[in-house]
Amino acid sequence: MTILDVQHTTIYRYRRPVQLGEHRLMLRPRDSHDLRLIETSLDCSPAATIRWSYDVFGNSIAIASFAEPTTELRIVSRLRLETFTRKRPAFQVMPEAATYPFIYSADDRIDLGRLLDRQYPDPGDRVGKWARGFVSSKPTGTLALLADLNSGVAAWVSYQSRDIEGTQTPIETLNRGWGSCRDFAVLFVEAARCLGFGARLVSGYLYNPSTAIRGAGTTHAWADIYVPGPGWIAYDPTNGTIDSSDLIRVAVTRDINQAIPLAGDFFGASDSYMGMTVDVTITPESAEIRKAPPPISKPAEPVKPGSGDKPLTPPDDVKDVDARANLVAFRRD
Repeated sequence: MTILDVQHTTIYRYRRPVQLGEHRLMLRPRDSHDLRLIETSLDCSPAATIRWSYDVFGNSIAIASFAEPTTELRIVSRLRLETFTRKRPAFQVMPEAATYPFIYSADDRIDLGRLLDRQYPDPGDRVGKWARGFVSSKPTGTLALLADLNSGVAAWVSYQSRDIEGTQTPIETLNRGWGSCRDFAVLFVEAARCLGFGARLVSGYLYNPSTAIRGAGTTHAWADIYVPGPGWIAYDPTNGTIDSSDLIRVAVTRDINQAIPLAGDFFGASDSYMGMTVDVTITPESAEIRKAPPPISKPAEPVKPGSGDKPLTPPDDVKDVDARANLVAFRRD
């Protein structure tokens, strides 16, 4: 059992005041048997009105609306969560799926749906041929095949962190031979789908005090593969791990573009946008702090409504106006 404090800070800067459009935030993890969300807070400057919803995958989504023009947007997400180390036995795969190839049950195929389908054009079957190269024989062990594919991505592709937005296609990653964690994850998922597996993208955080772990202490991306019996198994091709307890899951999606932690736009002059920065810190709580009794304090006073509670109204005096999307995928991965 480990208690972690996660702070995720995103800052946008503008040369002159701009009117902010709605921003979509995907920053809140879901409770599960291996993660318990203890406390969460979301602070925006300028103040924002927040409404919550669930997307089609059941991920928790916050929509922030802003009333005041600004030259800087700062969004700080703070999480306090408890993770549980899984000490389960070896994966208990259903007999009919223990060897590859196998066929999912009719119900599984219906429920997996588009998670079985390839998402990127590949007229020459470049990714398919590469993926099938890991099938040493037919039949072969299902888990052994997935483990080989997981380690094979890292063997084929060199890790290179980058701050620019966007994700490479699987073919681009294979041809270039380098990529970030999101590129690793997309290639692995597409290759697994080529082999007939149900796969999904996962975004979240990776905590590990070891400096040898790629992407530790930042936003991170990896993959889930559905195997009858154990169900969804986490594969992190960036680090070659399987079902690691260091992964903090925030969202699961069919496509990597659906897993952007923060996305939004602004209205103003086209050259107003100066850039953005993202900082993630993950701090473990010490045993001494955990055992200390909580301090006695006065009850909190009611919070007075702020300017963020006003309805969103665009400025009337902006002449050179256009909408520009600011998408934040991952900072350093």
